[in-house]
Amino acid sequence: MNKIKALVLLPPDDEDAHYFLDLISLDPELHECVELIFARSEEAFSCIKQVEVVVCGNLSDELIADASVLRWIMFWSAGMDGKARPNLLERNIALTNASGVHGPNIAEHVLAWMLMFNRRMDFHYRMQIEGQWRREPEKNRREASELTGKTLGIVGLGRIGEALAKRAKAFDMRVVATKRDLSSRHEGNDVDELIPISKLPELLSQSDHICIALPYTPETHHLLNAHMLEHCKNGSFLYNIARGKIIDELALIQALKSGKLAGVGLDVFEQEPLQAESELWTLPNVLITPHTAGLTPLYFKRTAELFAANLKRYLKREPLENLYSVDKGY
Repeated sequence: MNKIKALVLLPPDDEDAHYFLDLISLDPELHECVELIFARSEEAFSCIKQVEVVVCGNLSDELIADASVLRWIMFWSAGMDGKARPNLLERNIALTNASGVHGPNIAEHVLAWMLMFNRRMDFHYRMQIEGQWRREPEKNRREASELTGKTLGIVGLGRIGEALAKRAKAFDMRVVATKRDLSSRHEGNDVDELIPISKLPELLSQSDHICIALPYTPETHHLLNAHMLEHCKNGSFLYNIARGKIIDELALIQALKSGKLAGVGLDVFEQEPLQAESELWTLPNVLITPHTAGLTPLYFKRTAELFAANLKRYLKREPLENLYSVDKGY
């Protein structure tokens, strides 16, 4: 029996390669049918013509052109913008992503921002750096708060949103979320109210904390523009771990300066790296991380598990999980 060749674009000596090797070698169903190949992108030309499946962060047009028997690509990122290219779609190559791999760590990233703002850790850390003892009990009593009883609005209830909702409920928060398909839920009952994206102004107006967790598509470009940000509850907090271009940054800066937003946590930006001259660097109510919310030592362990489960579906000709939809754009 000829085995299906699956290429993982990791060096064979990479410390994460063993996750894929272990799952395939220890599962008789997969071991008998699949041969794993590991290579760096620049080394993959020697084997790409024989490869039916590729696991990668991205795949160059040159490799795609040489991949004559390629049938499925699993991208190990969640975002598909820039990856579902015409040279893949025209050949009906199945494209899947790693949605779900990032859920716990990105949820914790957002929660860290929420707690920092809520307990004024942003202010206290700046005072620590400056060597200042700034204890103003009356002022702090008004400004420091709790998550208890607050409303979290999640714009885009996917795997990340679900992981965040689960953690928010542990802090006795109320959770409201938008979802494109209201009938499509993965797990848990941690959302108090689920509404369509058309009711985004309603979510913004009632949320104390707002997390953007939508895929980036032409429809979501600058979804949060100046007009939409006006619907935000005065003094609310906004977090973006999705894609920078979903928010109009100039409008965001104005909302911060006006006090409409009390603070923002940003991991993604319209242009990355964030330009040195951006006002976001110097505004005191902004927390910035350099597109690192997705990092976790468990990243490739979860990716390998998702790949192995989908590989079984592929061998049985069953529908793949996380399959890219041209109509949805993700």
